[in-house]
Amino acid sequence: MHINEDIREKEVRVIDADGSQLGIMPTRQALQIAAEKGLDLVDIAPQASPNVCRIMDYGKYRYEQAKREKEARKNQKTVDIKEVRMSMNIDTHDFEVKVNQAARFLQGGDKVKVSVRFRGREMAHTDLGRELLDRFKDAVSESGVIDKPAKMEGRSMAMFISPKPAK
Repeated sequence: MHINEDIREKEVRVIDADGSQLGIMPTRQALQIAAEKGLDLVDIAPQASPNVCRIMDYGKYRYEQAKREKEARKNQKTVDIKEVRMSMNIDTHDFEVKVNQAARFLQGGDKVKVSVRFRGREMAHTDLGRELLDRFKDAVSESGVIDKPAKMEGRSMAMFISPKPAK
């Protein structure tokens, strides 16, 4: 975005501060009108032919733009990835606790990474770990959907569950 003397075009279409069109005029004349009003000449549409320039207070415009961006960032929800770790031979109550924990994370709008870690000879029975993750998937099916299915990552198997979209 060019302002004042940075505008290199010979002729520009000018829009006044109140939004009314002043028409096509030489850039020098447009700069003069802006200077008389104590405002800036801002090139708002450089791709147009001729360029469209507006007479405005550029400092105030930048301030309001920054304020709008800050407000938009404030209303944004960041999605975190929470992790639930289990071992392959987890007891039923412990399993239920992990399921409830994951359901709470999903209802809070976060993604959940569920991982089963294998130690020692457990590596030979990764199929049991996959069954455990399938049981977990069925247990949280009402509050989440599978993002990435179960996959081996080194000595652990992990899957990602994301919250169900709100209706």
